[in-house]
Amino acid sequence: MAALTHEFAESLSAPRERVFQAFTDENELTCWFAQAVEVEPQAGGEYRFWGLHTPGVPTRAQAAQKVIRIEPPRLLVFSWKLEDRDSEVTLELEAADEGASTMLKGRHHFPDAPDVPRPLDLVDDLWRISLANLRAHLAGGEGVCMPDFSAPVTRIRQTIAISSSREQVYEALLNAEFLEKWLGGKAIVESRVGGRYSYGWQYEVRGRQVQGGPTKILEMVEDTKLVTDWPNWRGDPEMPAQRITWLLEPVGDHTRVILIHEPFERTTDLSDYPQGWAYFLSRLKTEIEGAQPA
Repeated sequence: MAALTHEFAESLSAPRERVFQAFTDENELTCWFAQAVEVEPQAGGEYRFWGLHTPGVPTRAQAAQKVIRIEPPRLLVFSWKLEDRDSEVTLELEAADEGASTMLKGRHHFPDAPDVPRPLDLVDDLWRISLANLRAHLAGGEGVCMPDFSAPVTRIRQTIAISSSREQVYEALLNAEFLEKWLGGKAIVESRVGGRYSYGWQYEVRGRQVQGGPTKILEMVEDTKLVTDWPNWRGDPEMPAQRITWLLEPVGDHTRVILIHEPFERTTDLSDYPQGWAYFLSRLKTEIEGAQPA
């Protein structure tokens, strides 16, 4: 098997001593990274993590991760057997903004790549999950969403209550100018089944230019339901498109908005979607309620 190396970087709004503590304190790690943790912060010491939130490691007996090198508060290197392949994780912390924030530089190296479909995507998504939860933890804990690797996951389901009628919410989802306010791109909407529906997102993934987000409307039920496609966010043409379903339910003078994103082939494919959708739902709520007459 060929080697695999995934490198990543993340700017974190906390001093590096605080970030280093989040990676080495057992109680903190259980808040954002794993269900159970044992850490001996010294070279050769234990860096065990296991349980529902760790892929392939449901019990302590299966957890064999070790500290390889540690230099507080700037460096942590540990071993991790993932998908039956030995690997090494290197985390470097650099102080930024006069010590107020931290630049995390990570490297996850496998001498032999995991024998799974799309191994690079798996490792990338696994760190996207963890870093999204780390950001939420450092900000106070709201928004931490650790996946359960013991059960098959086929979808994301999130809800939010908006102080507006469902007719107004439905109209907002089909108004290109309004979509731009909370999604940030140059939106396109053709309000019919089969019509174009785009958030206008454009970005680059591994040197490939991607038109992200949905492309068309699959189903419409006036004031009640909107379904769009969701092509692979990395622009991989071999991956089947997913679906985004918006359901609107009246609850008194509010509307319960239910968002369903499905299907996912494996738990790691959830990536940082839970945090991403929570952010955009809150933006939708803010924009709709802010547009209401006083």
